[in-house]
Amino acid sequence: MNKINNLYTRRDALAMGAGVAAGALLPGLSLAQAAKPLLSRKIPKSGELLPVIGLGTAIIFDIGNDAEKRAERTQVIRTLLDGGSKLIDTAPSYGTAEPVVGDLLAAAKLRDRVFLATKVRANDNAAFTAQMKESQQKLHSPKIDLMQMHNVGFLDRGMVASQLAIVREWKQQGHFRYIGVTHSQRQADANARLIEIMQQDKLDFIQVNYSMAERSVEQNLLAAAANTGTAVLCNLPFGRGQLFRAVKGKPVPDWAAEFEATTWGQFFLKYLLSNPAVNAVIPGTDKVEYMTDNLNAGRGRLPDAAMRKRMTAFIDPLL
Repeated sequence: MNKINNLYTRRDALAMGAGVAAGALLPGLSLAQAAKPLLSRKIPKSGELLPVIGLGTAIIFDIGNDAEKRAERTQVIRTLLDGGSKLIDTAPSYGTAEPVVGDLLAAAKLRDRVFLATKVRANDNAAFTAQMKESQQKLHSPKIDLMQMHNVGFLDRGMVASQLAIVREWKQQGHFRYIGVTHSQRQADANARLIEIMQQDKLDFIQVNYSMAERSVEQNLLAAAANTGTAVLCNLPFGRGQLFRAVKGKPVPDWAAEFEATTWGQFFLKYLLSNPAVNAVIPGTDKVEYMTDNLNAGRGRLPDAAMRKRMTAFIDPLL
């Protein structure tokens, strides 16, 4: 994925939105939208409320010790928190993103305001356990809110069962508040595997690849999550930039005003959030204005079933 191209395509899309969309970044409009409460949804297994907009850290937080970029990312985190949200998702496999997140939260004394999620993936149980210990150290956080087994769609069933038992034991010991599994694959087989795991293992969370460009989870997986009381996080909600490229140069349709979407980013995120099985979306960004735009997708009205069909009918021919 070309990070720079994706950033610029979103900038273009923001600029080419509906009449008011070009002003969506103006302080007056942002403050007006921010006056509306950010939607939160209950985590089914506990009833705890979790705001529907989070922050992903793949690629964009893989910045090492670059002081200027660390300052920019700190402002993104502050914008997330000041906007009423708290979920930050990272992973050891995201280069330096996990220790960067840990360092920034510690330096700014923000850890207590964050719902912190990370992941674990290793080929044997000893390495699996060692990686979780390393995550605690890198995140400066002995207690992590959500630990997720990473990309389990094609892992051996015996390994999944064995390692889930380890994660569950760590939860019982107080190291984690919630546990779950993830995948970021398009294949239907991965969705079927997650359904099987949810039905057998009573997870707190799953994290899946879901966007208007990749809707396979709508077939069975989201219903299974609702039926098993499993919270759903959505990664890649912009389809690795595919959605912004598809609408480049096109204004947000006038009828999007019916669900208060003034930018393409809000259009894409509100579609996902309008599915009640979705607890939160976790788009990644390194720009304060994009973080603000993402937060505004969690405010105001959401599309109903008829509008969702109209949205997909509009987008599908562009993909």
